[in-house]
Amino acid sequence: MKYEILKLLARNARLSSEEIGTMLDIAPEKVDAAIKELEHDGLLRGYKALVDWDKLDGAYVSAIIELNVVPKAGLGFEEVAKKIMSYREVESVYLMSGVYDLNVVVKGKTLQDIAWFVARELSTIDSVTSTTTHFVMRRYKEMDVELVSSDEDDRGQLWI
Repeated sequence: MKYEILKLLARNARLSSEEIGTMLDIAPEKVDAAIKELEHDGLLRGYKALVDWDKLDGAYVSAIIELNVVPKAGLGFEEVAKKIMSYREVESVYLMSGVYDLNVVVKGKTLQDIAWFVARELSTIDSVTSTTTHFVMRRYKEMDVELVSSDEDDRGQLWI
C-alpha cells in the first residue's frame, strides 16, 4: 500500500487522502496514517510543484554536467557530493556508474552563467578531474509528468 501511495503522490502531490483512498480502495484515515509514517521514516522527503519553466520566456537555462572525480580515502564521493550540493545553482547530484562519476543538474539565468559556474566553481574543486556540460534544449517529460503540449512543432518553419 505504501509503495502505491508514493507512486500516486510522486505523480500528483495534490491528491487528497480521499482521492488516494478511492484509487487504492482503502479508507482515507489509513492513507493519512501511511503518509505520516512515510514522512516520519524519511521516505517521503517533501512536496514540490513541477513548473514548466519553458513557458516563461528566458526564465532560466539548465544543464547536465558530467564530472569525473577522484574519491577521497575513507570518504568516497560523499565529501565532493556534499560540497557540490551546497551551491544554489545545483538542482540535483547523482552518483553514476559508467564513464563519469557524478551527474550534476544546474540552473542559471543564461548559458554564460552556467559556463562561469562550471569554470569558477565546479572545475576548481580539488577532487574534480574533468567536466562535460550538456545544455538542456527542451524538456519533454520530468518527474513522470509530460511537459509537451499538443501544439504543432514549429521546427523547420520559415520566419519571414
